Amino acid sequence: MKLVALLGLYFAASLVSAASSYKGCKHKVRESLEAVPHGWVKHAPAPPDHVLELRIALPQPYFPILEQHLWGISDPNHGRYGAHLSKEETLTLMTPHHDTLHAVTEWLASYGISEEHLSRSPAQDWVTIQVPVSLAEEMLDTKYHIYSHTETGEDIVRTSSYSLPEILHEHIEFIQPTTMFARFKALEITTHLSVEARVVPSCIRQLYNAVDYNTSATNGNNIAVSGFFKNYANVKDLQDYYAAVNPAAYGSSFTFLGINGKINFYHVTTLIELTSIGAVDIPNVMSIEGNIDSQIAFGLTYPTPAYYYLTNGTPPFHPDAAIPQNTNEPYAPWLDHMLSADILPQTISVSYGEPEETVPEPYARRVCAGLGALGARGVSIMFASGDFGVGNSVSDPATQKCLSNDGHNKTRFMPSFPASCPYVTAVGGTRHIPEVASSFSGGGFSNYFDRPLYQCNAVQKYLESLGNDTYKGLFNRSPVAQAIPDVAAQSIRYMIFYGGHSLTGVGGTSTSTPAFAAIVSMLNDARINAGKSSLGFLNPWLYSTGFEAMNDITEGNNPGCGTQGFHLQIWFVVTGFGTPDFKKLKDLALALP
Repeated sequence: MKLVALLGLYFAASLVSAASSYKGCKHKVRESLEAVPHGWVKHAPAPPDHVLELRIALPQPYFPILEQHLWGISDPNHGRYGAHLSKEETLTLMTPHHDTLHAVTEWLASYGISEEHLSRSPAQDWVTIQVPVSLAEEMLDTKYHIYSHTETGEDIVRTSSYSLPEILHEHIEFIQPTTMFARFKALEITTHLSVEARVVPSCIRQLYNAVDYNTSATNGNNIAVSGFFKNYANVKDLQDYYAAVNPAAYGSSFTFLGINGKINFYHVTTLIELTSIGAVDIPNVMSIEGNIDSQIAFGLTYPTPAYYYLTNGTPPFHPDAAIPQNTNEPYAPWLDHMLSADILPQTISVSYGEPEETVPEPYARRVCAGLGALGARGVSIMFASGDFGVGNSVSDPATQKCLSNDGHNKTRFMPSFPASCPYVTAVGGTRHIPEVASSFSGGGFSNYFDRPLYQCNAVQKYLESLGNDTYKGLFNRSPVAQAIPDVAAQSIRYMIFYGGHSLTGVGGTSTSTPAFAAIVSMLNDARINAGKSSLGFLNPWLYSTGFEAMNDITEGNNPGCGTQGFHLQIWFVVTGFGTPDFKKLKDLALALP
């Protein structure tokens, strides 16, 4: 494309020298917090020599065009349905304007940061630099401090406000880590020993009408799970799991891809193919989250080739550490890697989330745009809706504080991000047979994202049935607020293996999400076998006709924030359109273009 050629010529000719004029420019506040998120307390000034990895987000002026492509190729009634974009097309539509690239390069050069001292994302929409706190404070006209989390003892280096030369405001959307206090963690997992029936792959296949479907190992269909920080999948435990619940899969494994750092494993066997990027080690510890995601998703879809992506983030800051570094922002580097790949898995399951309000809105919107770009490339992405009902922490709904971070300390429901992004499929949880909503299933209305057209009818009917006075002031009643979740799956009493032992009674949307993703992977397998494209972004199809093949959930609610949460009314802000009937969904999917 012309834009690619233009950018190539630009960079070949314009590695500029330092432009000292930027140092004298008047700074203007670029981002500021009304209040530091609850649970964080300012501890002390940050050490001036502490190294920060700053990620600079540059505007994507052509993203509206990419978004229009996404809507078209995901809409079964559109003539371009299934015509997914290529890597090159996607990256081109995420590339900043050349004036932006030029301005930011000059600004960095004015502080002695030349091209060899920075890295750029594949679309050049992110610039990453490593600088000491003292230089970051000069560049951003701010002061960094160590903040401590009162419940966990974590320490991070952040600021509550930063500024940029006014001339750069149109060229830089935001810089992090600055005002980001999100903890980006795996969702809540409950475990207990149980003598009740255990949920294993054969149960899920029976429950969701997929008993007789056999997936292919050679048609090009793949499934992936994404983990972050130390939450890797243990291969030995996977083999024990296969031996117990799917003997045909025993001896098989998955391809591991480490992003943003070299990964050291505990109990790694030669069954796993290792591909690492970078050179940061992860301690030899075990992760229950990685085991849950991989065992459920891969156990259901064997022999479909499976991938486990682990994005290594540096750990929380410890003031006494010899080399303290902390970014704790996993989604941007993960998306950089995914969007640079020539071939992507058709289905991805992600069981991570954070209360939306703890993530600065500009960062949330940028990550959401990257997820939309993956959808445009034909990837179906499932995110867990959260495990605290309408709340944000602790298992007891009555004790959840749910206080807003706008400086007013108002009680507000807490939707989860990235599940609130309108370009992903958010998965809630059910329990028992017949299925009812799990009380912990996250659900609600976004405070950041507008409701997409595909969701309008279903959600409007729900709001009308809810009434104007129900929970007034507790959630975003805007007629255009995005709602979650979209779908659901069984979420309790799973059996997994962890540390060489079987656990039963494992629950959470961390279990329902890989289970639903496995069903989607089977649908993609069926379409590929029929010579058709993968489903890609699911929601426009689900909300137009796909819901006809879903099992309605007719009972339940999701308490939190001192309330009983949302109750069942038509489409349900706890389980969406319900749980899948694979056979019916397959028939509908194969009828699509």
